[in-house]
Amino acid sequence: MKKKLLATILSVALTASMLAGCGSSAGTDGAATGDAAAETTTEADAEAGDDAAATEEGEVAEGEAAPEAVTTVGDPNGTHMEMWSFVELHNTFYASMLEKWNAENPDRTIEITFTTYPYADMHTKLLTSLNAGTGAPDLCDVEVGQFPNVVAGMDTWLYPLDDALAPYAADLVQARLDTYAGADGKHYGAPTHVGATVMYYNAELLESYGIDYTTIKTWDDYTAAGEKLKEASNGEVMLTSVDTAGVDWMWVAMAEYGEDWTGGFDGSANVQLESVKNMMTMQQGWLDSGIAMVSPDGHVDLEAGFQNILDSNIASFPKALWFMSRFLNYMPEEAGKWALAPCPVFEEGQPRSVGIGGTGTVVTNQSVDAQLAADFISYAKCSEEGAKGIWEVLGFDVCNSAMWTDESITHDPNNEYVKFFRTNPYDVLNEVKDEIGKISVVAISPTINEQMCNVTLNDVLENKMDVDEALQAAQDVISLEE
Repeated sequence: MKKKLLATILSVALTASMLAGCGSSAGTDGAATGDAAAETTTEADAEAGDDAAATEEGEVAEGEAAPEAVTTVGDPNGTHMEMWSFVELHNTFYASMLEKWNAENPDRTIEITFTTYPYADMHTKLLTSLNAGTGAPDLCDVEVGQFPNVVAGMDTWLYPLDDALAPYAADLVQARLDTYAGADGKHYGAPTHVGATVMYYNAELLESYGIDYTTIKTWDDYTAAGEKLKEASNGEVMLTSVDTAGVDWMWVAMAEYGEDWTGGFDGSANVQLESVKNMMTMQQGWLDSGIAMVSPDGHVDLEAGFQNILDSNIASFPKALWFMSRFLNYMPEEAGKWALAPCPVFEEGQPRSVGIGGTGTVVTNQSVDAQLAADFISYAKCSEEGAKGIWEVLGFDVCNSAMWTDESITHDPNNEYVKFFRTNPYDVLNEVKDEIGKISVVAISPTINEQMCNVTLNDVLENKMDVDEALQAAQDVISLEE
């Protein structure tokens, strides 16, 4: 494992830079797939407390990552722990849950120093300290795209969370739990959200051209709606934009067919899937007929993508429910226009959603009390109380499905997400609750994503390359890396 450490750390930096154009969030530092969601971080606290976990007088030792924010919360007489994240708002949420934990567990109180680092710096620092066997925090957020690097050392680096998750397991979305499983079947990350993918429809815009989005059930229906929109708007409004620097559309297609290009832990990667071919071919057809455009800067989750939405150039797109925060943070003037709905399918009866993105919180074996750390983070993220906080503070579709039917929370008229959209997010989530597919995130995942985002999608969608030829070329590259 040590021989591979340098290559792994370099891959973290490469993936971070690549993800800036492949699933990253605008407004996050280096961001990453998916859960860069309400991961619009607040400004770092320039006046962190005197007990901040930094070097003397706020200086940072040479070669170390500089924290953006440090704060200590909890019972000073309790067990002291360290926790790292790359999103300050996450640490703010954990701190609020720590106060609740301490109140409910007076015999097991905790004090935690929370440190927020830039995305790439934190993951690199974590891998280095885990491999060295010293210097790792008790708890750490790990973005889903980086999880394969961290879980690779599950036998010596991480503490399994299965026992700590057991009190909540019956209500948790299994597919999301399994995203953070190791090859041994144990679960090493506490999930933050489901990341269920839905269609975002500008219902107001579509209605102005006589189109009812609720009648769209299949991709054929969707295509027909695009043709109608093109004619009614004289080509001024397109139905959607397709991504050359993000793979969300491909994940939707794979989930509908029950396919997975990674091969999971035991299989071989295969991007030459029926689902992927069908989606790429369909998107080429949309571009050729003028009912879709290529997403500015590669995908909708960047400033150019937000502006494209604000300019009413497109009327719909698929994205995980965490994208709701993008509207509130970057496109508040769109309030009241947009509706959420299940994704169209190739054939009726196929699953209509897939979980995308995420942050799994791990407990390291260097923790001063790994069981206590595991019990706390499982409570903070997976209990009903934690789920309520995740929804109200972070705006995520929570993994504890028991909350999904509590209308005092999900239909709270004062909730900013409930007020913003025409349809209730949890009504849509409940509709697809048994249809949320999972694409594995394993060691080959970064290679697949890099090839797709940097080469294949551009070849197919920009350069009109034959789909079969493009996927064969991609497969040849990916097979060399397995």
